[in-house]
Amino acid sequence: MSKVATRFAPSPTGPLHIGGIRTALFNWLYSKNQKGNFYLRIEDTDKERSKDEYKKQIIQSLKWIGIQPDKEEYIQSTKLQKHVEIANKLLANNFAYKCYCSEKEIEEEKKRSKQKKLPYIYNRKCRNLKEAPNNNEPVLRFKSKIEGDSILKDLVQGEVKIENSTIEDFIILRKDGTPTYNLSAAVDDKEMEITHIIRGDDHKMNTFKQIQIFHSMNWDLPTYVHIPLIHTSDGKKLSKRDNASTLEDYKKIGIMADALRNYLLRLGWSFKDKEIFTLGESIEHFNIEGIGKSPSKLDMSRILSMNEHYIKKMNENDLYDHLKKFSEAYKEKIDSKGEKIKKSLNFLKNKARTIEDIYNNARYIIKDKINISQEDIKLLDNLSKKVLNDFLKKFEKQTNINKDKLEKIIKELIKNHNINFKDLGQPLRIALIGSKFGPGIYDIILSLDKNEVIKRLKAVI
Repeated sequence: MSKVATRFAPSPTGPLHIGGIRTALFNWLYSKNQKGNFYLRIEDTDKERSKDEYKKQIIQSLKWIGIQPDKEEYIQSTKLQKHVEIANKLLANNFAYKCYCSEKEIEEEKKRSKQKKLPYIYNRKCRNLKEAPNNNEPVLRFKSKIEGDSILKDLVQGEVKIENSTIEDFIILRKDGTPTYNLSAAVDDKEMEITHIIRGDDHKMNTFKQIQIFHSMNWDLPTYVHIPLIHTSDGKKLSKRDNASTLEDYKKIGIMADALRNYLLRLGWSFKDKEIFTLGESIEHFNIEGIGKSPSKLDMSRILSMNEHYIKKMNENDLYDHLKKFSEAYKEKIDSKGEKIKKSLNFLKNKARTIEDIYNNARYIIKDKINISQEDIKLLDNLSKKVLNDFLKKFEKQTNINKDKLEKIIKELIKNHNINFKDLGQPLRIALIGSKFGPGIYDIILSLDKNEVIKRLKAVI
């Protein structure tokens, strides 16, 4: 048996879709589980829409989530000569033919099919031409089987049967001599010695077409695995137009790679009742048998919950590194306040579900000047300011400030002014961080320099 080889074959025509990441993950995990190889193939034959920036983004995205190809990426556009060579062999062996139908004819056919509410299938007009007309440059079409059925033995979907009459004579070479997707994909899979093709079940029709190419060339078939697509929470197919559909959508709100990878692993795959997997456990336990047949719904609350789990278990040094990278990419540099933030992460990460939440919780440390909303300013009435002033007087006299000293001051003020903790804590929080919501008041005060606390209190009194 050949060594297992899988591939992920995205087109660099836009940001990497979350469904693509899951497909890449399943391919990578299966190859690693089987001690095989995983390859990245960039299908960049769409010259008008393919961009180098998207190619780089794909490579960086896979690296970010922990997926590393075993060889340098395979660039499809550099292999076109081989694709054309195979197309000409198919023509020579009577598995393909030249089609001279004009674009106008094809469009009229499509309109008629639409009017009849039928799927368009080319009418095979040129399939048995004896003489070539002179008026049009031809395309090259594959001569698909007409009679009988084709059967796909899929490791997830089971045995899938289709009538051959529903598979059109698809184009394999355009008028300009360039190959089309199904030809290129089939040839590349053969050239790369791919043993297992794991991809979305929206590719099943493409698979039937590619199988016919394999059979025509007497190539050994790869094993096919069609995984159900990811749907939105309301059951619709997830598209690039949806919010949170690309990897960048998750990175910019502070979802961590380990959390997203773990979530995507469990999205349509299961192993007993286990929910959290280390990278090593993912490789050890991943199998095709665990992939379900039904579409999975993207659940943002579950992603956030998973992310929160990883935040809570992470040590402060590693968490700060994540926060620093996130801030530099999407917010601002935080180096100058790094040590203050790091020592405060133990409480800043409380109730934080994303790295962005931690950043927002730490804004009062990061920013030298805080902004208080008009709504919160209204809460700083005369009584509040008097209490704050009394706190300030006692606070200024303190040295080596700690929680015990702060508790003593606050208890005295509560007693002297006949108020409750909220009547002091809320104004203090507004004065120090700019909001009545946030970390505990003791944590806030101890995370700031004494002079900074004094400055902020004086600004509102």
